[in-house]
Amino acid sequence: MIQSILSIGWGGLFEILVLSVAFYYVFIFLQGTRGAQVLVGMLLALAGLLGLTYVLNLVELNWLLRNISFYLAVAFIVIFQPEIRRALAELGRQPVFNPGTDRRPMIDSIVHAVTHLSDHKVGALIAIEREIGTRAIRETGIKLEAPVVPELLASIFFPHTPLHDGGVIIQGNRLMAASCVFPLSQRMELHKSLGTRHRAAVGLSDETDAVVIVVSEETGTISVCYRGRLSRGLDGERLKRFLAALLKGSREESALKRIQEQLDLTPEGIAKSDKRAEEAADVR
Repeated sequence: MIQSILSIGWGGLFEILVLSVAFYYVFIFLQGTRGAQVLVGMLLALAGLLGLTYVLNLVELNWLLRNISFYLAVAFIVIFQPEIRRALAELGRQPVFNPGTDRRPMIDSIVHAVTHLSDHKVGALIAIEREIGTRAIRETGIKLEAPVVPELLASIFFPHTPLHDGGVIIQGNRLMAASCVFPLSQRMELHKSLGTRHRAAVGLSDETDAVVIVVSEETGTISVCYRGRLSRGLDGERLKRFLAALLKGSREESALKRIQEQLDLTPEGIAKSDKRAEEAADVR
């Protein structure tokens, strides 16, 4: 065994190390997303077919499976397009937030406005830009560049106002634009109860690292979407803790991990969130 390892040479060992690290980070990046399940399914299916053709001595099929790497690469790009786009965006991202900036007043204003809208069952869609820019999305709306104050933020979404239809984007401590058109998610696994606002929140968080807050017009339920994963049935206190932990910056890895573990986009996870929302409504 040792002789076999030594026969590979230092160059071969280095290549194995590089490939191992690459595969490790691919799995870490896809962990908790639908891409992880798809990737594992593809690898298991390919390994199973290769083993079956080898055992049954199907030489032609075995040769074909071992020589379709090009087509697998194309399939990988098509299937994992959202994840690849997000990874490339993060590679070129530039810090937007000043670590020394106190963001607590902005968070308090957002929470105050969102809870007010929730109490009155007024629909809302608010995106807080982080490190990946949303300039293209902002250009679809009306430019404001106003301070984030709860009265202004809440009044935008009240029915029959000119800017209520669409989403709001906040950059830094400024309300940059309103009535913006967010990209709708086309995911098939999204729960059927999710409306246009929730799908728009998931769509924007798939393409950027923005934090998107949604208030349901039908139930007044507060939801938060981050990196394509949705959590429903939040109250003002939970929303404040979520935003405070997330907007401190990338150094809060442990807090971000705990937050992401709480987010669940599956029907089972949404059912649990809906139950929390119903309990909160009963308390009110």
